[in-house]
Amino acid sequence: MNGVKERAAYYMLFIAVLILVASVSYDAAMKTLEPRPYPPEGVEVSLFHSLQVVVETFTATGYGSDSPWLSPELNLLVILLDLTGVALFFLALPAVLIPLFQDALSRSPPTEIEDGLSDHVVICTYSERAEILIDELSASGIEYVLVEPDGDRALELDEGGYAVIHADPESVADLQSANLADARALVADVSDRIDASIVLAAKEAAEETRVISVVEDPDKETYHRLAGADDILTPRNLLGNGLAGKVTAGLSSDLGDAIEIGDQFDVMEVPIRQGSDLAGTTLADSNIRERFGVNVVGVWYRGEFETPPPPERPLESGTVLLVAASPDQLEALATATRAAARRLQRGETVVVGHGEVGRTVTEALAAVNLPYTVVDREDDPAVDVVGDAADADTLRTAGVPDARSIVLAIPDDTTTEFATLVVRDLNGTGEVIARADDVGAIGNALRSEATEVGSIRKMYRAGADYVLSLATVSGRSIASEIIESEEFLTVGTKVNVVRTRAPGLAGSTIEEARIRKRTGCTVVAIERDGELRTAIDPTFRLQRDDELVVAGTAAGTSRFVEEFC
Repeated sequence: MNGVKERAAYYMLFIAVLILVASVSYDAAMKTLEPRPYPPEGVEVSLFHSLQVVVETFTATGYGSDSPWLSPELNLLVILLDLTGVALFFLALPAVLIPLFQDALSRSPPTEIEDGLSDHVVICTYSERAEILIDELSASGIEYVLVEPDGDRALELDEGGYAVIHADPESVADLQSANLADARALVADVSDRIDASIVLAAKEAAEETRVISVVEDPDKETYHRLAGADDILTPRNLLGNGLAGKVTAGLSSDLGDAIEIGDQFDVMEVPIRQGSDLAGTTLADSNIRERFGVNVVGVWYRGEFETPPPPERPLESGTVLLVAASPDQLEALATATRAAARRLQRGETVVVGHGEVGRTVTEALAAVNLPYTVVDREDDPAVDVVGDAADADTLRTAGVPDARSIVLAIPDDTTTEFATLVVRDLNGTGEVIARADDVGAIGNALRSEATEVGSIRKMYRAGADYVLSLATVSGRSIASEIIESEEFLTVGTKVNVVRTRAPGLAGSTIEEARIRKRTGCTVVAIERDGELRTAIDPTFRLQRDDELVVAGTAAGTSRFVEEFC
């Protein structure tokens, strides 16, 4: 029972008791206070007559079968009953009647999914990283259902076009209403304690269904394993490794993040670093294709993915190229994009913030023997400089002016933005690698993604070379555990590589299909009759059975699947 109906029930109970008390009082008053005989001789009057008089008075119909009343006391009682009836109406109108009508006319969120839904993903509950996961699932054509315990938020999600049911994710019966037994996976992402309860309920409802649990505190991972979780993700550790990876990537040309498309054809992201051979040039002037034989599919510039890449845009530090070529060609390009100083010696790295993310960063740096200095506002044996992360003197003491890389692992976006400005003022050439945390309260999650994107852009504008979002890293990590038909270059960015047939393009050339313009995706390669073709020009004509290898953002690959597959 919702709040309005519960209020109406109590109100009706109150009126019933009031009418009963008023009826008994009126009957007694008529028999004791009225000077004339009551009931009149020869007339039988029961308590129901008094009940009728009270109801007539409360409802303002006022038939007045007993009027006029002769005693002052009876007249005062009748006046009181008249006023009570009017007061009850005006009290009920705003408090009960109008809300009841509104509740009857308003939509309610669904409480169960459509029959026949299977091979879907059950997500408990909505959050920023759930939004990223939903984008990835939609791009791969995988259905999902959100299990949301808050009715208002469930209704808002339903009206926003999300597949959602209003249900308790800790309830076995409610998870069964999400058809968990036929789902490919369940994702528990609320809090460490609630997630453990969800895992227990999920295994009780459908023991064979895969359960992925998101754990904020790594120390709680054991309990989620005991509860029955099949896979456990720790978002802050993932983010820390991602931040550290941006630092250590400059030490070698390892192609570990490359996606193998064929025997001698890979796709990978290559960052441009300050002081490298390509830094400061444009795509047109760099002659990347002629020098290295690679195909530049797109460019990440300050968090925005552009395909085709603008030929006249400068290749600044922090620009990331999405390229396709043979492993040898990619290795040669990766070497050219690394700074000369990085190739010759290892430089100092300053890690600002030593929480869970910062500790993960320093552990990763220590694993490759890369020296670092730690700054944090809390004193700790592992902290080298204690002070404000956005204070110039503190950062100067930590060696920021001479550092080659500065990692901002601060759990507050506003502080990170300001610290980026301070760092960039102290060091104009060092690499600034920043963390963008989840923003906005969970209750405001429907609007928080736009806020997070705004924070990322502001960090780039402040001078950051790379920005990794906690929501993006964790959301894509979950997606990579679930999606088999799609490959992810890195969990820190939103570029996917999809293999799919596109019968809607049969008979068209690449130029006629206008794939880039319509979807923002690029065809990297085409497999036909078992042969992988990588030399794709605008006149290449597609056949119905061709398998296309397409690269693009989650939104772009989703549009491609919707339009052509």
